[in-house]
Amino acid sequence: MTTTSQRKHLVLVADPIAEVGLDLLRPGARVEVAVANRERFDRYLPEADALLVRSETRVTADVLQHAPRLRVIGRAGAGVDTIDVDAATARGIVVVNAPGGNAVAAAEHALALMFALARRVAAADASMKRGEWHRAAYMGSELTGKTLGLIGLGRVGGEVARRALGLDMRVLVYDPYVPDEHVQRLGLEPLDLESLLQGADIVSLHVPLTEATRGILSAARLACMRPDALLINCARGGLVDEQALRAALDAGNLAGAGIDVYSHEPVDADDPLPRHPRVVATPHLGASTVEAQAQVAVQVANEVLAALDGRPTQFAVNAPSLRPEDVEFLEPYLGLMVMLGKLATQLADGRLRSAEISYRGEIAERNVGVLTAAAVQGLLEPVSATPVNLVNARLLAQQRGLEIVESRSSTPARYTSLVRVAVLTRDGLTSVAGVISDGRANVVQIDEYELHLPPTPGYLLVTQHVDRPGIIGRVGTLLGEADINISSMQVGRRAPRGAALMLLSVDEPVPVDVVERIRQAASIETIKVIKL
Repeated sequence: MTTTSQRKHLVLVADPIAEVGLDLLRPGARVEVAVANRERFDRYLPEADALLVRSETRVTADVLQHAPRLRVIGRAGAGVDTIDVDAATARGIVVVNAPGGNAVAAAEHALALMFALARRVAAADASMKRGEWHRAAYMGSELTGKTLGLIGLGRVGGEVARRALGLDMRVLVYDPYVPDEHVQRLGLEPLDLESLLQGADIVSLHVPLTEATRGILSAARLACMRPDALLINCARGGLVDEQALRAALDAGNLAGAGIDVYSHEPVDADDPLPRHPRVVATPHLGASTVEAQAQVAVQVANEVLAALDGRPTQFAVNAPSLRPEDVEFLEPYLGLMVMLGKLATQLADGRLRSAEISYRGEIAERNVGVLTAAAVQGLLEPVSATPVNLVNARLLAQQRGLEIVESRSSTPARYTSLVRVAVLTRDGLTSVAGVISDGRANVVQIDEYELHLPPTPGYLLVTQHVDRPGIIGRVGTLLGEADINISSMQVGRRAPRGAALMLLSVDEPVPVDVVERIRQAASIETIKVIKL
């Protein structure tokens, strides 16, 4: 009989994924394939820990309602517009994609459409198949020396730019999220959108579909393009006003368009856009190469495995991620940040009003977004009825009215890198700080008390009292009488026989009656049991 602890994660595969990716999942997970099989999909969805999709399956809020165990959704490709990311975030489900695996394939397809339009390949081929020989009717033009306008300089746009430069094309770029200096270092020319549309012989779209980019090529912007210009769209259909595009092509205000993506897919059989004589159309083939499908399958499989193992991912779209170059340095801090958050919440008295997550020293120079999310996760876990993780921690904090402030200082204090979580309540400020030393996490400060505590899972008995002989022995005796084992102890004090703080790591929870006996027998000012 299989116990809960022995249960393998169930990965439900809803769309075609290359076998090389599924083979990565199988040693540690149970993989159920439900491609084009709704009955099988519905059967396994309630048990699924992970869901793998491409473009065909839409993951709506209703789908998520039927997936109570779901922890991660993997999209074998770049776009996630078929996934309700907001609904997934609210449920604490991480959404990961594979943004770079098909970049070369998509870039090459964009160039293929450029060549096909410039050299009239599709029309000439159709003529030949009709048994015709009309060389003069299919006079083309060269790409060399032409001006290419790229809307978006992400992974795919960057690959297109590199290849266009190799064809001796002039490359203009509109991307408000990329500094002009970076564009110029690549040998490209940054421009505003209208100037790019007016100056380009070919315009190619390479941006995700968001509320900001939906309809970015409206009728007015299409009118900015020259009558002899070409439009290429291998990104997302919703970026272009398709009705306005057809009108521009019909009127001769645009020479042609290479279209791989559409506002509704699959397109209707009578859709006039792909059948337009000035259009070279393909059925969303940008990522459809053997090499690209293998790469995205491997990439998304590794992301899903990381999410199921509780490790940070590199390509989460709704949670902070760790860049590859930061993994070795920052990963040890993740557990420490969660522990610091848990300690701060449980040590504080009263409702949390705000929290400051601060970084000092070398760590302040790193991309610490995922660490801040881990600290917020720790802050909320002891008080939240909703499960908290890196995905929904900031959202849940916002919903609770908990203000989160992140601060950094590259000037080290006593440690090369120090992290601190401080929370403010009506009763005052509580602060907990920690370090990573020799690869191990340690809590080194609680309020003004210096100590050295490995934050191991379990329970912590924390006392604040006046330092005097016999306190430690008295507390230890009472715990022993209650059959509660002490695994470690730390004591901090402001001065001999002054205010002191004692932390006892114990293997079992300390019952309320034992806590009260300790308080009375040892004259303890404050005593708390904290669950780590």
